[in-house]
Amino acid sequence: MNRLFTLSITALLILTTGAFAQKSPVKKAGVAKPKTPMVTTGATDGKTVYLQNCLTCHQADGGGVPNMNPPLIKTDYVLGDKTRLIKIVLNGFNDRVEIEGEMYNNVMPSLNHLTDKQIADVLTYVRSNFGNKASAVSATEVKKLRGK
Repeated sequence: MNRLFTLSITALLILTTGAFAQKSPVKKAGVAKPKTPMVTTGATDGKTVYLQNCLTCHQADGGGVPNMNPPLIKTDYVLGDKTRLIKIVLNGFNDRVEIEGEMYNNVMPSLNHLTDKQIADVLTYVRSNFGNKASAVSATEVKKLRGK
C-alpha cells in the first residue's frame, strides 16, 4: 500500500510539474509582418457619415418620412444634378417641395460642418445605394461649390 501511495504521489508530481507536457514551439525571431491597413472606399465612409447625420430623417432604408423628409430612393434630387444635391447638403433646404408626387415641408439643416470628403462620401453612398445607380461625387466638386 505504501508503494501505491508513492506511485500516486509521483504521478501527481509529474503531471503538475509538466514533465510530460508538450513543450510549446519556440517562436523564431524575425521581422514581424506588417498589418494590412483597412482600405475604405468613399461609399463605405459615406455610410458612416449617413448613419451619423442623415439616418434620423431619411431612415435606414432611405425611404424618408412621408410629408416631412423626402425619400432618397430613385428621386431626381438624388440621381439628377450633383450640383443641386451638393448645395442642399452645404446650405440646407427650407422650401416646400414636391418629390415623386409627394409634398415635403421639413427643414433640412446645413451640414457644412462636414469636410468636403465627408460630403462627397455621403453623397456617393446615397447615389449608389437604396436602389440608386448614379456617379460618385468628388471632394473637388464639393470644394468648388463650398467656395461660392
